[in-house]
Amino acid sequence: METTSKLYSLSFGNVRTYLFAFLFVIGNIALPQLCHLVPAGGATLLPIYFFTLIAAYKYGFRTGLLVAVLSPVVNHLLFGMPSAAVLLPILVKSVALAGAAAWASHYAGKVSLAAILMAVLCYQAVGTVFECVLYGDFFLAVQDFRMGIPGMLIQWFGGYALLKAIARI
Repeated sequence: METTSKLYSLSFGNVRTYLFAFLFVIGNIALPQLCHLVPAGGATLLPIYFFTLIAAYKYGFRTGLLVAVLSPVVNHLLFGMPSAAVLLPILVKSVALAGAAAWASHYAGKVSLAAILMAVLCYQAVGTVFECVLYGDFFLAVQDFRMGIPGMLIQWFGGYALLKAIARI
C-alpha cells in the first residue's frame, strides 16, 4: 500500500519554516553529540547531515537551507565540533544536500529510495569536488566515501524510514 506523502516547499515568510528548521537544528545538534560517543563517530556516521536531508526533502529548500547553515555553525559555537578547519566544507556539503534533497523530493513527488540516494550521492560529489579544489588532496576529499559509507547508508535508509514515518504530517 502506497503511503500518501505530504511534501512542502515552505517560504521564508511562513512561520512554519522557522519552527521546523528550529526542530531539525535541535536534531542536528543532539545526533552528532550521540554519535561522537563512538570512536570516529562523526567521520563514520556523518550525523550533522541527517536532519538537513529530512528537512529539505519534506519541507523544501528554504527550510533545508536554514538547517544546513545553522546546524554546523551552532554545533561549532557550542561544542567546537565541527572544528573551524572543516566548517567551510561541511557548510558547502550541507547546502548542497539541502538543494539536492529539495530537488529530489520535487522531482520524485513522493518519498523514494532512489530520490534519497541521488540526493546523498549528489551532495557527496559536490563536497568531494569542493574539498579537492580547496585542499588539493584527492584522498582527503574522498574521506566521506572511504570512511562515511555507514553514515551515507543511515542517511539513505534511515532518512527513507523517517520520511515515511512522518509522511502524513
